[in-house]
Amino acid sequence: MAAFRKRGKGWEVRVSWYDEDGNRRFTQASGFKTKMDAKAYALELEQSKTKGTITSKNVVFAEYFVEWFKIYKQNKIAPVTADLYRNIANMLKQEFGKRKIDKISRRDYQLFMNSFGETHAKSTVQKVNSIIRACVKSAIYDNLIATDFTQNIELIWDDNKTKKVEYLNVAEISKLIAITKRKLNHHFTSNYMILTAIYTGMRQSEIAALTWDDINFNWQTITVNKSWDYRTKAFKNTKNESSKRVIKVTKELLDLLSELKQNGNSLVFVNQYGTIPSPTALNKELRNLMQEANINKKGYHFHSIRHSHVALLLYKGVDLYAVSKRLGHSDITMTAKKYAYLIDELRSKTDKEIDTVLSNLGFNNDTDKYKKTI
Repeated sequence: MAAFRKRGKGWEVRVSWYDEDGNRRFTQASGFKTKMDAKAYALELEQSKTKGTITSKNVVFAEYFVEWFKIYKQNKIAPVTADLYRNIANMLKQEFGKRKIDKISRRDYQLFMNSFGETHAKSTVQKVNSIIRACVKSAIYDNLIATDFTQNIELIWDDNKTKKVEYLNVAEISKLIAITKRKLNHHFTSNYMILTAIYTGMRQSEIAALTWDDINFNWQTITVNKSWDYRTKAFKNTKNESSKRVIKVTKELLDLLSELKQNGNSLVFVNQYGTIPSPTALNKELRNLMQEANINKKGYHFHSIRHSHVALLLYKGVDLYAVSKRLGHSDITMTAKKYAYLIDELRSKTDKEIDTVLSNLGFNNDTDKYKKTI
């Protein structure tokens, strides 16, 4: 594996490999004028591996995962996601110990995932499997193994731990909006954040990071270009590059948000205590509002508002591509997969519409008599 970094006016490359005893070795070179020169040097070493000059076999699976994580993932993912990678590394150490990656079979991996799936939800099982699969593919690129032992396995999960995301219907959303508007007070910004989530479908961290510069009152748009880290109380990057987007919003929402300008802070949702409402505070306020609106959904929380926003748009016939862009997804496939349960529930409504359209084919509306059509 090779890692590159800029050193002064040149580039440095650090290449690692494993000897016959499974010990990790390193070689380092600097002074390359361009990154391409450094990559060419690393490629020569990779070719040496293939020829057997440098041994690349007998690598401990768990140790390779840790190295892969540090080189390729650690600096590109959120801290909470990094914790998941570390948990996976610990699981691999516990399950496979010092077993070499080229000694693990598809059966071994299937048994591991079976055991994990028995006590975890579907989404967790799928996420863990996708991360490990990415690592194994990297091992193939590094010529450590010839075949992908994670391919074509069957995933199982605990349905009791797989919670269906609840969402509000149109009537419930209207009731929640009405109650929330009556509770608005510019000193307490939680309700403003809840309304923003309802009207935009933005993520909680994206809403918390909004500044007045992100809101264009003339064009009626909100620009999402960063998110808020509650642990460090500072800006951080959005979830991914596609999350950066411009959302069209209503004048009604902007008029409500303008009330917060009197708080005198560049951050839109800073309250009278000089802080942005925490996830706990937001969920507590949301539950209070729902109770007052007689909406009983025990599993409903702030992020569920995003699902309600999607449900509303789909129900009203908004194109899935437009919904995907509004949510900040990288492609429409991700949206379709994540909200498949909503699409399935709306299918009956669509089927009825299709049946109505097809039933009227070939009929004249004035005489209601069948006419032959070409």
